[in-house]
Amino acid sequence: MKNAIQFGAGNIGRGFIGMLLSQAGYRVTFADVNETIIDRLKADQGYTVHVMDTEVEDVSITNVTGILSSGEEIVGEIAGADILTTAVGLRVLGFIAPAIAEGIRRRCAGGVTAPLNIIACENAIRATSQLKEHVYSVLSEEEKAFCEKYVGFADCSVDRIVPPVRTENPVDVVVEKYCEWNVEKASLKGDVPEIPGMNLAENLMAYIQRKLFTLNTGHCITAYTGVLAGYDTIDQTIADPRIYALVKGAMTQSGDGLIRKFGFDRDAHYKYIDKIINRFKNPYLRDDVTRVGREPLRKLSADDRLVSPLSTALSFGLPVDQLILGIGAALRYQNPEDAQSVELQEKIAARGVAGAFAEISGMTDPAILEQVAAAYEAVGGMFGK
Repeated sequence: MKNAIQFGAGNIGRGFIGMLLSQAGYRVTFADVNETIIDRLKADQGYTVHVMDTEVEDVSITNVTGILSSGEEIVGEIAGADILTTAVGLRVLGFIAPAIAEGIRRRCAGGVTAPLNIIACENAIRATSQLKEHVYSVLSEEEKAFCEKYVGFADCSVDRIVPPVRTENPVDVVVEKYCEWNVEKASLKGDVPEIPGMNLAENLMAYIQRKLFTLNTGHCITAYTGVLAGYDTIDQTIADPRIYALVKGAMTQSGDGLIRKFGFDRDAHYKYIDKIINRFKNPYLRDDVTRVGREPLRKLSADDRLVSPLSTALSFGLPVDQLILGIGAALRYQNPEDAQSVELQEKIAARGVAGAFAEISGMTDPAILEQVAAAYEAVGGMFGK
């Protein structure tokens, strides 16, 4: 039996990647710092994924266990693994890289030539490449050469909504039915892993940006306008006709940029936009707007889901007014429990809307900065703030 290590035993780890690996016949070891979750996974050797959609289904996941990611034991597991995946958040990749490097070091020293494929399943562009940089920074030249032969670092894009729903069993998880996992085929080593639900992509960047510019763009604009309008969940928010029109308009403008950049079929992409919006309407997920809107500084950065679609559309001379309204809503996001939201509001108080946005996004065009400042006022007026 092949062995998989899933760094991150959170909702995405258990409800998406770990689920697919287990169903593909892997023995899945979840690595995490949460002792409660790890102990329960060790004890139960399984959990249930509750698929909550128009069709409800309970999926039993078996042949799994847990291990603390901070202990020595994880290094031995990496030394004998066939595939290693992550769902820990981009900022945590640097913290798990030393353990991964040590596992590779042991494989090198022991002459283990069986391939190990590493895939960082994070909500970011080329997260695996970033993890590779962290790992390589502590490897010798000999160990790097070993990696080039026997360790694959494959970038990917992932798409599944997995909200933090409380369940009676703390390791059970609630998910939507839809999921998409696109993995860069050329970067894999050895025989290509046979994992139902994993799509092997030739042009991964097209998939990455399609997801980022559609799901992520629409999701966060829905969340930020929802907070302004006083809604609690994504499905409540998207049911508001004003917000639906803004969100679909922004997704259409971001999509038009993708169509020009990658040559997507226009009708097919517009149908994809409609499919994504219909996912937002799922009442069973009860996805909290503050969960989706968290970390606004990251979401407003140059390469993320708001500014990157804006820059792409601008590069083709396309309309961007709805995207800019979405950015205006993001700049109004206030959540005292979110450190980035607090910092965002401090920046706006100190530098003004245009100055704060320029600093966060890296955009310098005075006309765009002026439009963003106007959008900030406009969305406040739209929702009575």
